[in-house]
Amino acid sequence: MKFPKVTVALVSAALLFVLWDQTREQSEPVDASRLNNLRANPVELSAAVDWIFTQIPAFCSDVTDEAIETKAHADCVEKAEARTSTCRRMLYDRFPSVVASEVVFRDVSLTAMGCLVPRSGLIE
Repeated sequence: MKFPKVTVALVSAALLFVLWDQTREQSEPVDASRLNNLRANPVELSAAVDWIFTQIPAFCSDVTDEAIETKAHADCVEKAEARTSTCRRMLYDRFPSVVASEVVFRDVSLTAMGCLVPRSGLIE
């Protein structure tokens, strides 16, 4: 049986990439003031989505109409956080990579809220 040189090389390269990625500096989260004048100062879609996802507790408070400490709110946050990767992929597929207007940001936000915290029984 031959030694799997190619497999070892690919696995080694993947491990090196993971180590390199973990040692990179993480970008600072986007401040809400950065999203004020998008026409003059556009933002990347990933940064806007990151900021929107930090608002999950507020979305859940609006949906449940309950305080943050309640079980319903905690369940809502847990379910929304479980959907983040699916919602992120959908947003990246649906919207341009640069958010350059308030209209696009509003559409991204509303779509993200609908994906993260679906509301049943409402007519859209």
